[in-house]
Amino acid sequence: MSELSANFASLSPLNFMERNRWVYKEKEAVVYGSRRYTYGELSDRIQRCAAALKAAGVKKGDRVAYLVPNIPAMLEAHFALPLLGAILVAINVRLAPDEIAYICSHSGADILVADCELAKSLVGQEGKFPGVRTFINVVDEIAGFGPSDAVFDGPEYEAFIANADHENLPWKIDDEMTPLSINYTSGTTGRPKGVMYTHRGGYLNALGEMIEMGGSVYMNYLWTLPMFHCNGWCYTWGVTAVGGRHVCLRSIQPSEVFRIVREEKISHFCAAPTVLIALSNDPEAQEGPFPQPVTIMTAGAPPSPTIINEMEGKLGARIIHAYGLTETYGPHTVCAWHPEWDDLPADERARLKSRQGVPYVMTGECDVMGREMKRLPWDGQTQGEVMMRGNNVMAGYYNNPEATQEVFKGGWFHSGDIAVAHEDGYIDLQDRAKDVIISGGENISTIEVEKAIVSHPAILEVAVVAVPDEKWGEVPKAFVVKKEGMETTEEEVIDHVKSRLARFKAPKYVEFGPLPKTSTGKIQKFKLREREWAGYEKRVN
Repeated sequence: MSELSANFASLSPLNFMERNRWVYKEKEAVVYGSRRYTYGELSDRIQRCAAALKAAGVKKGDRVAYLVPNIPAMLEAHFALPLLGAILVAINVRLAPDEIAYICSHSGADILVADCELAKSLVGQEGKFPGVRTFINVVDEIAGFGPSDAVFDGPEYEAFIANADHENLPWKIDDEMTPLSINYTSGTTGRPKGVMYTHRGGYLNALGEMIEMGGSVYMNYLWTLPMFHCNGWCYTWGVTAVGGRHVCLRSIQPSEVFRIVREEKISHFCAAPTVLIALSNDPEAQEGPFPQPVTIMTAGAPPSPTIINEMEGKLGARIIHAYGLTETYGPHTVCAWHPEWDDLPADERARLKSRQGVPYVMTGECDVMGREMKRLPWDGQTQGEVMMRGNNVMAGYYNNPEATQEVFKGGWFHSGDIAVAHEDGYIDLQDRAKDVIISGGENISTIEVEKAIVSHPAILEVAVVAVPDEKWGEVPKAFVVKKEGMETTEEEVIDHVKSRLARFKAPKYVEFGPLPKTSTGKIQKFKLREREWAGYEKRVN
C-alpha cells in the first residue's frame, strides 16, 4: 500500500472537518440561539464527544442511536461517531415508542442519545430497549429545558462531553467503504429497513449537494430539513465541506423561519413542498420577498408548479428541485437549469422545474427502464421504473441480504417509482409502483397502517390509499369494512392508529363500505385511488 500512498486517500466526511479545524479555525461554524461555535470549537466538541463515547465502550463498528432534533448535539454526532469508526443511527423524531425500540433493537445500538422532550414518550418503557445499556440525556437549555427535565438514569450530554479526556483522535478512515451511518426507511413495505451509507458515498454526495446548490464559504445554511432524514441529505457534511455556517432550528415555525432568515442572513435551506406551502401562506410572506437572495432545494414529494411560482414570485427565492430516496443518500437527480429557460413565462419555468431531472454530477446513472432492464424511449409518454446506479446508491440493507439482493436485481437499484423520460432525458414521476404514501416528505406504508387498523376489534377489512391534500400533498385515507353487528366511528379508527403508530401515519379520513375486488378476492386499490384523485382534479380544473 505504501507505493500508493502518494496518489490515493480514502474518502470520508471526516476529511472536511480535518481541514476546517485549522483553515477556518476562527470562522463561525454553528449558530443555535445565543450559542455560537467556531470551527475550532466545533472540532474540539466533536473530539470530546468521541472521547466520551469511547470511554463509554463504543468501538469500531458499533452502532449508536440518536433521537435528537436539529440542534448542535445532532450535528456533532455526524462527525464524532465516524471519528471512532462507529456507525450513527439517526432516528426519526416523529416515531412512536415501539418503532424507536424496533430500530434500536434491529440496528444493535447499545447506546441511545435522546433529547429530553422527545424522550418523554419513552418514560417507563425502558424494558422495550433490552439491548441499550447506556442512555444519554440531551437537555436543550436554549429551548428552555433544565436538569430536572432529564428523562433517563444516565449522563447529561454537555457534562458527558465536558468531562471526557481529550485524545485528538485522527480524522482518518482506513477503508472508504466502511459503514458511516444506517438510516431507516419509513417502512414502505411494513417494518423499516436499515439503509447503509459508506464514508465514500457520504463524501461524494455531500460535494454533489454543494455543487448543485451553489454552496460556498459564504453559505449561511438554515436547518429546516431534519438531520435524521438521510443525514440531512448529507448537508451535515456538505455545508461543512465548503466552510459554511450551520444555523440550527429545533422545530419549524414559519414566523421563526422568517425571523432567522432576516437576522442570520440565511442564503440556503432545504425543505419538503409542505414546508414551502406553510411559508408561502404565512402572513409574513405577504410583506414581500426575502431581504437577500435565498436558494431553496425541495424534494420529498413532487412540488407543484403553483408552489414553485409562489416561492419564486412572492418571496424571490430560487427553487432547485431534486429527487431521491433514503437508499440514494437523499437527492440523486436534480432539475438542472438551462440559462435560456430564464426568459420563458413564469408558468412554463415552473412546469419545467417541477420535473425530477437528471443525475447529480457526482452520482452516476439514473434512467427510466422497462422490464427487460433496458432504457425506455425518451418520449415523455412511455412509463417505466426509475432505476439508479453509482456513487450515491446505498451499500445495502443492514442485516437483510434478501431485500438487498431483490432491490439490486440486474445491477441497478430499483426505486419502485414510475416515471417517463422527456426528449431531453429529464425524468418526470408519474406514480409509485408500491402503495407508499409520501405525506409532507415522510414515507407512510399502507400495509403498516392497514395492520394497525385491522387490529381494531370491530374491523373486518381495510384498504389504505393516498388521497390529495392541499397542505401535505397526499395523506392516507382508509376504506373500512366493519364486522357484522359491530360499530365504530371514524374518530375511533384514527385514534386507534395513533395509539400504535406515529401520529402522522394515521389516516386523515375513514370511509365505511364495501371494497372493490377482483374475482379472486384481491382488493382493487387502484379503483379507490382513481376515484379520489379524479374528484380532486375536477375541483382543481
